[in-house]
Amino acid sequence: MTRHFLSLTDAGGDMIAAMLNDAIDRKAARKAWPKAQVDADAPLAGHVLAMIFEKNSTRTRVSFDMAMRQLGGSALIMEAGSTQLGRGETVADTARVLSRMVDAIMIRTDDHAKIEELAHYAEVPVINGLTDLSHPCQIMADLLTVIERGFALPGLQVAWLGDGNNVANSLIEAAGLMKFKVRIGGPAGYEPNAGFIDQARAAGGQVILTQDPVEAARGAHVIVTDTWVSMGQAGGEKHIAAMQPFQVNAALMAHAAPDAMFLHCLPAHREEEVTNEVIDGPHSAVWDEAENRLHAQKSVLLWALGKL
Repeated sequence: MTRHFLSLTDAGGDMIAAMLNDAIDRKAARKAWPKAQVDADAPLAGHVLAMIFEKNSTRTRVSFDMAMRQLGGSALIMEAGSTQLGRGETVADTARVLSRMVDAIMIRTDDHAKIEELAHYAEVPVINGLTDLSHPCQIMADLLTVIERGFALPGLQVAWLGDGNNVANSLIEAAGLMKFKVRIGGPAGYEPNAGFIDQARAAGGQVILTQDPVEAARGAHVIVTDTWVSMGQAGGEKHIAAMQPFQVNAALMAHAAPDAMFLHCLPAHREEEVTNEVIDGPHSAVWDEAENRLHAQKSVLLWALGKL
């Protein structure tokens, strides 16, 4: 059966834990190596990943490309505007063609239904590099960073501040799978997807919604935020005005646990959703988090391709 990674639930809690352990081991094994040196076991030698980008990207593009190189494989970058997909070829036909030529497909797109259709017709694994609904690869990197900082996932207290967007949805999904608590602090009308909340609660995760940023942050081990206006999102000025009380600044961080860490998937709008004092301060783990996109995604690729 083809292993698609459209959501964290596709892998499940036990396999997420296995992927994170694999990522930790692989990262440690190549400490101080040149970035393009292939892992000793070269598990994806001879494999190629097609990467389809319908949204701008820095971390997703570089991390997946370098992940394939370090695993011994290679990657093809496909900009939607320069492919037949961007000129009206159906998603189904694109899936059929790519399945004959590559070993896996990663797509970064808007409508989540598009990636579901791609996976339905593809005969090779499809990996969610981001949709408007979810961003599971980002949360894999976040969980890896949390573990590296010495926190256990069961019982972890996480605070999300700001817009209930795709990253927030996947964070909530992770709370259910890995049994931790998430407090979502944001204005009314900007809550995360209700389906993710219901699913996480049913699986044993704790999800609390509040319009009080201090209540969200109080005692948290991890404080997470994201840009207030996502790529291509309308209503920017109104959106930003509603989010102002949820800025992550030193005063808000003071309500978190003393050893709390700050995460942001980047790019950051400095002095908007987060102040320079926080993102450049001692609580920040954003640069480890960004690097961990590479290490976590290597293990996602190995799982999807049946090597883990």
